Amino acid sequence: MQVSPATLGEKTRGQDLVKRFLCYVEIKTKITSVFPFLMGLAYLFASGYKIDLPRTAVFFLGMFCFDLTATMLNNYCDTKNNQATLPFRRRAAKGLLLLMFAVSVALGLYLVYLSDLVVLFLGALCFFFGIVYSFGPVPLSHGPYGEIVSGFFYGLVIPALLFYINVPAGGLFSYGLAGGKLSVVIEIRAALGLLIGSVVPFCLTANIMLANNICDVERDVAVSRYTLAFYLGEKALWLFAALYYIAYLSVVALVILGFLSPLSLLLLLTVFPVQKNINLFFTQQSKDETFNVAVKNFLIVMVPHTALIFLGGLLSA
Repeated sequence: MQVSPATLGEKTRGQDLVKRFLCYVEIKTKITSVFPFLMGLAYLFASGYKIDLPRTAVFFLGMFCFDLTATMLNNYCDTKNNQATLPFRRRAAKGLLLLMFAVSVALGLYLVYLSDLVVLFLGALCFFFGIVYSFGPVPLSHGPYGEIVSGFFYGLVIPALLFYINVPAGGLFSYGLAGGKLSVVIEIRAALGLLIGSVVPFCLTANIMLANNICDVERDVAVSRYTLAFYLGEKALWLFAALYYIAYLSVVALVILGFLSPLSLLLLLTVFPVQKNINLFFTQQSKDETFNVAVKNFLIVMVPHTALIFLGGLLSA
């Protein structure tokens, strides 16, 4: 069976559009949202909670779509300021951005319908910071806050929302409004486990942003973009290393406090390849040559960390 040139042409154009879209949303960077989500699922399982599949699926789709939206917005704004090119014409790029934003909002509102107003508040917070990170008179990405914001929302808010929609009422956080008084009840042990558990994705995500800013510091200053790397100077490299050590210490603390199985201590074996990459980055800070060590370290730690949490829960079930 022969395929007509017209059919081949349509297939090629379709593949090109998909390739350009994946470039626009920087699909390779989505590990920073997917793995904290998977880690949260593993921790839920290891903690003995039943996972609400409809809510969890809607949350993942909404989270992922908004992550794509935030990246598209960042690229759209950056290319406007630095005269770089987009994979699409600006009008088409803007249309795709607005479409993805609308899908994200629709999924977010549906999740609120399936849960409650706390999800609306946290979701609105995510949307607000995701937008002002790249858009506005003084975007957060142009100041020394990018690492904190990205680490906080990817590392803490994603697992927190995932926990809230799956943990039974009162198991993590509850509130009540009566007689004009708002009462809030927090289950301290569960909240403590969530906070310490967020340290690993927080530090690893922040380090991807930090490595990017260290490599780009001279170009950023040229366009009046003063990131944390600019203010810290050479100390930014020591912060880069310290964040990995803090991540490992948090896992040890989770095991000692009984939140994770001792099996999770096997994660400490990954310190050797991670340290090798840290040394490489200390030697040279280049976007083309060494920036990817931060991405590699993210995967070197997050993949086994997630797997070990799940296996620990499986063995204790």
